Amino acid sequence: MTLPLWLKFSDSAWFPEALRGLKVAFQPVFDLHSGEVFGHEALIRAELGGRIVGAGDLLAAAPAHGGLHVFDRQARQAAIFQGAALTDSGSHLLINFMPGVVYDPEVCLNTTFAACRQSGVDPARLIFEVVETESYPDLEVLRSVLNRYRREGMRVALDDLGAGHSSLMYLEALRPDIVKLDQSLLLGITENDPRVALVDALIRYAHNLDVQVVAEGLETEAEVRAALALGADLGQGYGLGRPAFERDTATEAASSQRLRRGAADRRQCQPHAASITPLT
Repeated sequence: MTLPLWLKFSDSAWFPEALRGLKVAFQPVFDLHSGEVFGHEALIRAELGGRIVGAGDLLAAAPAHGGLHVFDRQARQAAIFQGAALTDSGSHLLINFMPGVVYDPEVCLNTTFAACRQSGVDPARLIFEVVETESYPDLEVLRSVLNRYRREGMRVALDDLGAGHSSLMYLEALRPDIVKLDQSLLLGITENDPRVALVDALIRYAHNLDVQVVAEGLETEAEVRAALALGADLGQGYGLGRPAFERDTATEAASSQRLRRGAADRRQCQPHAASITPLT
C-alpha cells in the first residue's frame, strides 16, 4: 500500500538535513581495450549523523519535500562541484539525471550549466546519463532535454539497454553518444549462455549507430572478459572498481593492467565477435 504524502513527510523528517550534506561517490569506468580510465560515474549519497544515506532512500523521501526536481537539481550540482578535479586529466564525469522532472530545459538546466562554469569544468568532459523514473517523459521531451545538453558541448548516455524504457526505439531515435547495457545481460554469463547472441546483437546495433557501449555491473573476471570479447567499448562494476569518495588509484591501476592483458590476448586469438571462449 502506498503511504500518503503526509506520512512520508513525517517518516523522512531527516531529508532536509541530508540534502544539505550531499556527498558524491565516484566509480571508475574503463576503456576495455586500452585499459585506461575513461571516466567516473557520480553516485549521489548524503552524510547524516555520521552515517551515509544511499540514493534509494533519498529518492524515496524527495517527493514529500519539494519534489524530485529539487533533489535532482542539487544532486547534479554536487556531482559537478565535487567531481571537477577528476576531469583535469581529460577523463570524463558521468552524471545521472531524471529527465521526467525537467519541465523546461532552458530553465531547469541553467543551474547545472552555471555549476559547470563556476567549477571550471570543460563541458566536453561531462556526460549526462538518463535515469529511469516513474515520470519518464515522452520521446520529444527527452529529445529536447538531450539536445539542450549537447548545445552546451556535453554528451549524453542512455542507461539499461535491454530493460525498461531504454529500449531499441529510444536508442535509434535519440542516437545518444553512449548506451549502457543492463547489468542482467552479463551477470554470470557463460560460453553457452543464450544471452551471448543477444548481447552481441545489441552491441553490433549500437555500433552501427556510432554509439559507444558500456557493460555495467561487471563483478567477476569472467564477466569482464566476456564483455571484452563481445565488443563492449567501456566497462564498469565492482570487478573493476567500487564507488569511493576518494579516487582509488591503486585499484584503477590494477584493473587497467588486467584489461590491457585481456585485450592483448584477444588480439592474438582473433575470436569471432560472438564467441567468448578465446578469453577463458
